[in-house]
Amino acid sequence: MKDITQDFGTLYHPTTALVFYQTNERNKDTYVEYFDMDKNGNPINAHPLSENEANILAKSLTTKTQKEKNQDFLKPNGILSTRILQINPNAENGSAIWYTKSMKRQLYFTENLEIPNGMAEVPAMLWLANKRSLKIFALSSNRRPTEKTELFYAPFFNVYENGNVCMGTVDVNIQNSNSIEEFIKKWEDYFFNSYFSHLMNENNPINGNCVSLWKSLINNDKPFPKEALKNANATLINLLK
Repeated sequence: MKDITQDFGTLYHPTTALVFYQTNERNKDTYVEYFDMDKNGNPINAHPLSENEANILAKSLTTKTQKEKNQDFLKPNGILSTRILQINPNAENGSAIWYTKSMKRQLYFTENLEIPNGMAEVPAMLWLANKRSLKIFALSSNRRPTEKTELFYAPFFNVYENGNVCMGTVDVNIQNSNSIEEFIKKWEDYFFNSYFSHLMNENNPINGNCVSLWKSLINNDKPFPKEALKNANATLINLLK
């Protein structure tokens, strides 16, 4: 007989076993029992799965290390979209700048504004975000911005004069594994799916009355009036510094 043990790969020996129990009820309860394995591969020392053992199990099931997840932050899934202007992929304080063209969006308003929820056209916008905060401005056209592009105040409630957005009770959850596409979608969803409630520090971001403007735009086909945009006396290059 030929000894072929040298051709074997790494041998793994059973050390533990988990048994999952469930009730037969509609809303099932689950109980996990943990077993050690003796030298013959037989389960022994049965006991409920402890928190420490659960952490070890979770770690063994992780398909990527934290370092690998950090390296995924703000990476594109494919060809980089032309609406992305800048990416800083640092996992700790990374950020991105992008723009969106004018389009119809679903908007939500708190009752005190007496503006109905609905669809309305919003102007082209410039977005700057990191994992914790969002800054936005309006643009006067759908052209891809350059360093010299003039910025206008974002014509929305809940936005400070410097462009910072008050997210209120929105649960912002940006992860190190998020691609640039996921990052952008999350921030746009966070902004437009939250309720507009009030002007920040009584700052009026438009030429005119902000409440009247959105009342006139909601649920009709009117384009956003560019004459309502108020110049922020800044250009894109000011955000790149």
